[in-house]
Amino acid sequence: MLMIIIVASIAVVTFFYYYINKRQNYFKDRGITQGKPTFLFGHTLGTLIHTRTWTSVVQSVYNQSPGTRYTGLYNFHWPVLVIRDPELLKQVSIKDFDHFTDHITFMPTDGDPLFSKSLFGLHGREWREMRTLLSPCFTSSKMKFMFNLITESAENFAQYFLKKDEDLIEVEMKNAFSRFSSDVIATAACGIKVNSLENPKNEFYLMGQKSIDFGNIWKNIKFLLYLLIPPIKNVLKIQLLTDDVSTFFRGLIDETIKVREEKGVVRPDMIHLLLETRKGTHKEETNDVDTGFATAQESPRSLEKEKVNRVLTNEDITAQALLFFIAGFDSVSSMMCFTTYELTVNQDVQERLRQEVYSTWKACKGKLTYDALLQMKYLDMVISETLRKYPINPAMDRVCTKPYTIEPALPGETPVHLKVNDAIWLPTYAIHHDPNYYPNPDRFDPERFSDENKGDIKPYTYFPFGLGPRNCIGSRFALLMIKAVIFHTLLHFELVPVEKTVIPVKFSKKTFGLTMEGGLWLGFKKTKDGQVAI
Repeated sequence: MLMIIIVASIAVVTFFYYYINKRQNYFKDRGITQGKPTFLFGHTLGTLIHTRTWTSVVQSVYNQSPGTRYTGLYNFHWPVLVIRDPELLKQVSIKDFDHFTDHITFMPTDGDPLFSKSLFGLHGREWREMRTLLSPCFTSSKMKFMFNLITESAENFAQYFLKKDEDLIEVEMKNAFSRFSSDVIATAACGIKVNSLENPKNEFYLMGQKSIDFGNIWKNIKFLLYLLIPPIKNVLKIQLLTDDVSTFFRGLIDETIKVREEKGVVRPDMIHLLLETRKGTHKEETNDVDTGFATAQESPRSLEKEKVNRVLTNEDITAQALLFFIAGFDSVSSMMCFTTYELTVNQDVQERLRQEVYSTWKACKGKLTYDALLQMKYLDMVISETLRKYPINPAMDRVCTKPYTIEPALPGETPVHLKVNDAIWLPTYAIHHDPNYYPNPDRFDPERFSDENKGDIKPYTYFPFGLGPRNCIGSRFALLMIKAVIFHTLLHFELVPVEKTVIPVKFSKKTFGLTMEGGLWLGFKKTKDGQVAI
């Protein structure tokens, strides 16, 4: 009996070893470069044990095959085709988008109802309908509709530090900007007012913070098992959000909607826009205002004419509001950190931008307007360069939803046949740091995006908010948040390094998105009152 068990065990181990090796030669067998994956863990072992950042993984895979249009990566033992060529990026993300409509599924569809109903979590027809319903709420005119709520939060941010009786205030920027982002989402997306700097333990902020807490060991083990054995996700149920977080946000949105419908309350925020959409009374408007170079452009393969049978429910609205919160709390606040970091270590850039802030403030007679903020060319150049150097996500994924063939275009290429559920990556960070497209890519240089130079940027080599119909729907909202808070900060403060400032910046090895390791400490040095006088 013992011998049978030993033989069976050896057979199982041998089969497992052969199976994994076979899978991790998937690209090699098809004549595609793939580097040297680690057994079972592929190219992701370093990120799993926190010895490498995701940016370094993306960069090294991208660099392993110069002169090619694509290369191979293994997410554990699952093959992912990394697209290197701008024209091929255009082809798969726009021209042939119908073959790559979805993100990779890492959650069971019924595992977390709120996440599954968010725009990010939806797939196929459901995603198309939701995107079509939501798109009119994110036009430039709708951003103008909500502008006063956003800029009020930015003013509160600056005033909080101005009230401190110190000439130099040391600030941990990630914490401060997370609280600012929380306040913006609270007022603009959820219809309530909070001040998370003045009241650091308000329930909205604490629940939001809990919504992005992924430190639970058992939850992380489940995620690991999902990556190793995807079908197991339908057996091991996992919720991204704890029950108390889901209950809080559902109750908040339900109560807000109830009061508005019963009392006819109209407030210039996302809840109002979504309720108008639900009633079918929103006005179709074009994006007639330039909201910045980094804005995700509407794709030629627009979904606006999709026939929609879906009606927005309170649960749908809650799911989108929560998604906006998570994105703002983490990703957008990180972009604010990188912007202030670069302004601090590039004092000449900061001073030039401050002069633009002062002249705009004077022209507005002390009351910033939406149009004036968007007309600030140098501010847009600074933000655009920040998003080039520090894109929100190092890479963006797509999954093949219909069989697809990449036809050969270069000598030595053979057709690449992609099956349903095969994955591809759009390597944002690596493209943004390719010296063929951006000379001296590690240098922070806003002049790349000046009127004289931005026309030289090769199409489809700049996509901080994604490409094609599945780009980030909230890019205008995110850019408006960043610009407003940078404006009001530089209006009153000089940003200077302090003893705790880490130069050069270090990226966290614990997250997929681009964040700073250990946060960012900067000094807020009050400017002279006369400099901001009208």
